[in-house]
Amino acid sequence: MITEKLQNAINGQIVAEMWSANLYLSMSFYLEKEGYNGMAHWMKKQWGEENEHALEMAAYLLKRGGVAKVGKIDEVPQEFGTPLELFEQVYKHECHVSQLIDALVDLASAENDKATQDFLWGFVREQVEEEATAAGIVDMLKKAGVHICMVDAKLGERK
Repeated sequence: MITEKLQNAINGQIVAEMWSANLYLSMSFYLEKEGYNGMAHWMKKQWGEENEHALEMAAYLLKRGGVAKVGKIDEVPQEFGTPLELFEQVYKHECHVSQLIDALVDLASAENDKATQDFLWGFVREQVEEEATAAGIVDMLKKAGVHICMVDAKLGERK
């Protein structure tokens, strides 16, 4: 059985994951409108991953005898600037999500819930990868400039 405090915190993270999904979907729409179809495709994949995170957390709560809830999801931004500015926002956001997950791990530790700590460590490891990927894209965009990114976007359409 999971504690109510931990259940509420994970439900809060479910909302955060769904907000992240909406953010990335909004970014994909923006990028597509701007003609960066490859980057838009990447964002749609990221949207799917964030939804999966929310579903995994909900399934975990249910397995532990808890209740999974979908709370209010705030509106996400609609404008993001250049692709570089957008991916800098992605990196900053992934760092924020890492902090949220770290706080959940700390709470699970304080609640002496080793099963939840173990479950959350998978998300900690994934966040390391997501931060690194976003940072790598930022570096690539800084080096490549907008013109190469447009070619990259076109190549990203390959089926």
